[in-house]
Amino acid sequence: MTTHYDRPTQQTGPSDWGPPAPPGRRHAPGSGEPRQPLVRPLWRGRPEDPRWARPALLALLLTTALLYLYNLSASGYANSFYSAAVQAGSTSWKAFFFGSLDGGNAITVDKPSVFLWPMELSVRVFGLNSWAVLTPEVLMGVGTVAVVYAAVRRRFGPPAGLIAGAVLALTPVAALMFRFNNPDAMLALLMALACYFVVRAVEDGRTRWLVWAGAAIGFAFLAKTLQAFLILPPLALVYAVCGPVRLRRRLAQLGVATLALVVSGGWWVAVVELWPASSRPYVGGSQNNSFLELTFGYNGLGRISGDETGSVGGGGAGGNGGGNWGTTGWDRMFNSEIGSQISWLIPAALILLVGALWATRRASRTSVTRASFLAWGGSLVITMAVFSYMAGIFHQYYTVALAPYVAAVIGMGAGLLWEKRGETWASITLAASAVAAAAWGYALLNRTPDYLPWLKWLVLIGGLVAALGLVFAGRVPRRLALGAAAAALVAALAGPTAYTLSTVDSAHTGSIPTAGPAGASTMGFGGGPGGPGGAGGGMRGGFGGGLPGQNGQQGTGNGLPGGGLPGQNQQNGTTPDQGNGNGFPGGGLIGEGGRMGGGAGGAGGLLDGASVSAEAKNLLKSNAGDYTWVAASIGSQNAASYQLTTGEPVMAIGGFNGTDPSPTLAQFKKYVAEGKIHYFVSGGGMGGGMGGSDGGTSSQITSWVQSNFKKVTVGSATFYDLTQEAAGS
Repeated sequence: MTTHYDRPTQQTGPSDWGPPAPPGRRHAPGSGEPRQPLVRPLWRGRPEDPRWARPALLALLLTTALLYLYNLSASGYANSFYSAAVQAGSTSWKAFFFGSLDGGNAITVDKPSVFLWPMELSVRVFGLNSWAVLTPEVLMGVGTVAVVYAAVRRRFGPPAGLIAGAVLALTPVAALMFRFNNPDAMLALLMALACYFVVRAVEDGRTRWLVWAGAAIGFAFLAKTLQAFLILPPLALVYAVCGPVRLRRRLAQLGVATLALVVSGGWWVAVVELWPASSRPYVGGSQNNSFLELTFGYNGLGRISGDETGSVGGGGAGGNGGGNWGTTGWDRMFNSEIGSQISWLIPAALILLVGALWATRRASRTSVTRASFLAWGGSLVITMAVFSYMAGIFHQYYTVALAPYVAAVIGMGAGLLWEKRGETWASITLAASAVAAAAWGYALLNRTPDYLPWLKWLVLIGGLVAALGLVFAGRVPRRLALGAAAAALVAALAGPTAYTLSTVDSAHTGSIPTAGPAGASTMGFGGGPGGPGGAGGGMRGGFGGGLPGQNGQQGTGNGLPGGGLPGQNQQNGTTPDQGNGNGFPGGGLIGEGGRMGGGAGGAGGLLDGASVSAEAKNLLKSNAGDYTWVAASIGSQNAASYQLTTGEPVMAIGGFNGTDPSPTLAQFKKYVAEGKIHYFVSGGGMGGGMGGSDGGTSSQITSWVQSNFKKVTVGSATFYDLTQEAAGS
C-alpha cells in the first residue's frame, strides 16, 4: 500500500506539518494565470507550502552563511598548499587549468584542478586574501544546505527539510570544511546534487535528471578523483530497480548517464594526458608524471589497500600501509579519532533508516519515498563502510562527505515516522532514535570532560525525557507531541552545535584540520586549531611514540609506527634533535634546527609550511622579475609559505611530501644553469625526501646545492644563492 508520500508534495493531503495543499494543478505560462510579482516567489515560495516555509528556509540559509563567515579570516590561508595553487592560478591561466602550485608551472597539486577554480576566480576579482580564498567554500556550504533542504522538502514537507538543513549546518566537520580550502566542500555539494537528481529521475522517469546526476559525479571526480564514485553503486541500483519506466529504457538511461559522467569527468583528464609532458607541469603526487597513475594509485586504490607509493606512510604492499592512518574497523566512525567530527547523529539516522524501510516495505516498486531512503541511506552506508576499512591515508575531515547523507536521512525519517506516530511501532522508533542521539551525544561530550561539563547531562536527561514523550506522541494532544519532538531535536543538536561553535571560533591551518574543542580528536598528524607544533607542545595523536612539540615533549596517540620521522640529517640517536625510535627513524619531525612548526623543515615543512620573516621576504623579492622561480624548496607546504608571502613563484621540489621525482637532478641543474632559479631554501619536506637508499631526487638536489653554492643566512632561515658558487667548489 502506497502512502501519500509517493505522490508529489503539491498533492499531499492534510498534515500536522502545514495546511492542506490547494486543489488543482498549476497553470502553464501564458494560460491566463495572473502574472505574479518577481519578488513574491522568492519570499512566498511554492503555493502549496505554508506561508512560514520560505521565510524559514531563507532564515536557515542566512544563519548558515553568517555562522560560516564568522571569524573566517582567523584561519588565514588555511591549507597553504592549496592557497599557493590559488595564488598561482590567479596569475597564470596555464596554472589555473592544470592546478599548478606555482606560476612557473613546475608541478601541480595532487588533485585535479577544478575545485580550485572558484577560489582562483574569486582571487582574480578581489585579490589574494583570506576572505577571497575561503568565501567560495562558505557559499558551497550554504548551497549544500539548500540542496539537502530541497531534496527532503519536496517529498516530506518543509519541517523535515528544515530539520535536515539544520542538522547539516550544525555538523562540526561541515562547519570546518565549508570554511576550509580543501576539495571536500565541492565534493559534498556535488554528491548531494547527484542524490537529489537521481530521486527526481525516479519521480518522473526523465532522462535529463540522470544526465545531471552523471555530470555532478563527473565534476566531483575532478574535485577529489575516485572518492566521487563511492555512491555510484547505490544510486545506479536505485534507479535500475525503482525507475518508473520499462527496464530496457531504464538501462538505456543509465547508459546515457554514464556517458555524461565520462564526458564531464574525462575531458580534463584527456587534455592533461594528451598534452606533451615537456610543456605542462609535472603531475604532483604521481611517480611517473601521469594523472591516471595518480588517480588509480596514490589517490585511488592505494587509499583502500594502503599501498601508496610516494606517501608519508605508504610505499608498497606489506610496508607501512594497512591501518597506519588510524584504527580501521566497523566502529571507526565512532572512535576517539573520528567520532566527534561526524558521528553525533549517525546512530539515530540508522535507526530512522531501518524504520523508514520497514514503513515502505509494502510500497510499489516505483515508490519515490522508499527510493529516497535507498539513495541517501545507501550513499551513507557505503561511504561509511569504505571509510571504516580503508587502510591508506585517511584524515578526520574526509567524513564531511557523510554529512549531507546523515542530514537527509534524519530529516526524511523524522518526517515519515512523525506522520505515522499513531502506530505504536513508529512512535517507539522515533523514541529510540531520540535515545540513541542523547546517549551517544553524552558519550562524545564525555570524551572532553573539561569542555562545558554540564552540557552532557542536559543532552542525556533532556533526550531521555523527550523520548518518553515521543513514545506517546500518537496518543497525547498535538501540542504535547510537538513539544516532545522539539525537545528531542534540541537535545540531539546541542552537542554538535557546541562543537560547531567551538570550530568557527578557532583558527584552522595546515593539512589536517579537525573540528571541535581541543582534545576532541586524537588521530595522526594532529592539525587542530593553531596547526601542528603550535602552543601546547606536540601534535595530537602522533606516530607511535608521539611527535615532539615546540618544547620537545612527545605526544600520546597512535598512528604511524615508530618514534617519529627524521629531519634533514636523517640521523638516529637519543635526543629530540637526532631521534630515537622504530619504524621511521628519529624521535620526532625535525628540520635543520631540530624543530617543528614555525621554522622551515620537519613537520612544519610537511604540514604547515614555514614562518617567513620580513628579511627573508625582501631577500627573495630582490630582482624577482629576473627569474622564473625566486626560490626552490623541498616539499609543497614549505614552498607555499614562501610563495604566499612574496607573491612570487617558488618551485616545490618533490611535490607535497618531497618524494615525487620532479625535478630530477639533471633538470634542476639545467634550470640553475639557465638562471631560472635564484635561491634554494634549506630544509623542508620530509627532510629531503624518502625515496630509497640514496634519499631520492630531493636529497640528491639538496646535497648538490649544499656542496656547490654560497650559503646565505637570514635570521633563522638558511638559503643558498644559486647564482653564486661556493668558494672552492
